Amino acid sequence: MFAVLSATLLACSAASGPSPGDTVEARVDRDRLVARLAERRAARSSVLDAMRKVPRHLFVDASTREAYEDRILRIGLGQTISQPHVVAVMTDALELDGHQHVLEIGTGSGYQAAVLSLLSDHVDSIEIIPTLADAARERLRALGYRNVDVRTGDGYAGWPERAPFDRILLTAAPPTIPRALYDQLAEGGLLVAPVGEARGSQRLVRWRKEASGPVKEDLGAVVFVPMVPR
Repeated sequence: MFAVLSATLLACSAASGPSPGDTVEARVDRDRLVARLAERRAARSSVLDAMRKVPRHLFVDASTREAYEDRILRIGLGQTISQPHVVAVMTDALELDGHQHVLEIGTGSGYQAAVLSLLSDHVDSIEIIPTLADAARERLRALGYRNVDVRTGDGYAGWPERAPFDRILLTAAPPTIPRALYDQLAEGGLLVAPVGEARGSQRLVRWRKEASGPVKEDLGAVVFVPMVPR
C-alpha cells in the first residue's frame, strides 16, 4: 500500500499550478509515455492531453520510472491500477467532451477518476474498500480535483441519488452488466465495462442506451480484477 500523503501535499492544490509532488523527471517520463500511446493511436488527443496532466506516480506505490511504464501496478489490498494504454482506450470509448456527468465504479487509487475529471463536468466514483475510498478521496482533494466525489459503497447498486448519468465506467469486471447501473444511465448515454467471470474470457464492452434498446459493441479482450458485491 502506498504511503500516506505528506502534510505538505495535503496543504497544496493543483488548481494553483503543477500538482504538488510532480517533478521535471516525472513530466518527462509522462510525456514519453503519452507519445508512445499516441503512436499506438490508443485515444484521441483530448484524452492523451488529460493523461499528460495527471501525475500517475502520485497514485501508485512505485518509482517514478515504473509509474510511467505501460503496465499494471498494484495499489494494495489486492487491487491494481490498469496500464495506461487501457486507461486511454476506456476513457476514449466514453466520448467525453467536458459536459458529461460520469459515474465510475471502482475508484481504486483515484487515478482514473482524475483523468475523467479533466474531460467531464463532474465525476461520482464508488469504491467498495473503505481504506481505498478514504485514501483516494483525500488524494484527489489534495491534488486539486474538485469535481470528483468519492463514496464508499457497493458498485452493483450504483449511486441512484445522483442518477441519471451521461456516462458510466466500470474498472472491475462483473459477470454481466448490473441492471441497476444500466437503469441509472441516461438515454443516449454510454456505459463502458470489462465483462466476464474468468480473466481469460473477459471482454471490454460499450453499451449505448437508445430509445429502441441497448446497442452493444465489443472493444476487445481485457484482464481486470472481478467486481465484487458488498
